Amino acid sequence: MSSQYLTLFNTLDTFLNQTQEFWRFEPFHLSYADCELTANNSLGRWLLSLSNQEICELKESPELVTQSISQYIPSLAETIVDTQVLSLNSSELELPRGVSEGVPGRKLDQIVAMGSAVLERHVGEEWLEWCSGKGFLGRILAGQSNQKVTSFEYQQALCDSGQSEANRLELPMEFVQGDAFCSDSAAVFNDKQHAVALHACGDLHVTLLQRAVAAALPAVTFSPCCYHLIKHDSYQALSLPAKGSLLRLNKTELRIPLQETVTGGERVKRHRQMEMTYRLGLDYLLRIELGKNEYVPIPSIKKSLLSDGFEAFALWAFEQKGFNYSDTFPLDKYLKLGEERFWRMERLSLIQQPFRRLIELWLALDKILYLEEHGYRASIHEFCSRSATPRNLLIHAER
Repeated sequence: MSSQYLTLFNTLDTFLNQTQEFWRFEPFHLSYADCELTANNSLGRWLLSLSNQEICELKESPELVTQSISQYIPSLAETIVDTQVLSLNSSELELPRGVSEGVPGRKLDQIVAMGSAVLERHVGEEWLEWCSGKGFLGRILAGQSNQKVTSFEYQQALCDSGQSEANRLELPMEFVQGDAFCSDSAAVFNDKQHAVALHACGDLHVTLLQRAVAAALPAVTFSPCCYHLIKHDSYQALSLPAKGSLLRLNKTELRIPLQETVTGGERVKRHRQMEMTYRLGLDYLLRIELGKNEYVPIPSIKKSLLSDGFEAFALWAFEQKGFNYSDTFPLDKYLKLGEERFWRMERLSLIQQPFRRLIELWLALDKILYLEEHGYRASIHEFCSRSATPRNLLIHAER
């Protein structure tokens, strides 16, 4: 295979294999005790020198983190530059009235940006909108191209709502309810379609590629997301180069690219810090008071309940796990330990931060090489700003 993307993949693959000690760990669990990453070395000394405020500032500035950490990790800055993905310069779309109704602002920015990119690269006589939800992207494609859109969605309620809205707007859309992982889903594919998917998770975008290749679709364009949502315990490579790689990414490591998020402001940050502090403090409590030597997973909690305080959180967690709670637990001590551990976790996570995009690119390039192996000409770009969503990679392939 002769491809610029094969060269890019090999560069990334070599680098990620050589630097596993810097990204292959879990900051949440590693924060429990001292570790080699903060041992007596220059990187560790730099991490320990940071104030809490400096940690917050670094987490808000990926470029500054990369610049700082590159001093301690050879070839990091060079690899990031060599694997940089270019942004698309798509024209802005003027949406007909009512097409964007019911779409929240940031999500609308993503949909419009992808719609514009896809329309400019359209190949085929109709569209297949994979995992469509209510069909917001499909509305744009149908309205702008006046071509049929088949919107495939698992939830019947979303199909009904989307079909009703498409009928109201007189758009050529047909919603089909079905399970993407069932073999019957292959029936919605035909060789006249351009398949699209915005933020199809894990195995959903893998299944899309496999179905598209099998049906010889003229084009497929998608943005991947939630790489850890797979049925296997580890990532199943698609292309020959990725299958031959020494990297075997488990579900926890597949979450690393998703750690960069667009927050909803200070309130969201406070909720995250509070919840993580509570969970880390609770871990100490369970280890010391109940003798739990391993981390005990606790279910998700409504953010509104966090304001009730650490004691209420601990009571709730004990009820969830069926443990016996005691009023004699020194909760102030464990809350303080949880807060200290939170900042250790934040320090450690800074090391992983520059690797998020590199791991995501490794996963995306596997898909590109797979498509090339099956007769497609593929490309990858950023389709919107990272302020709209950090999951802004768009893979486009034409047969």
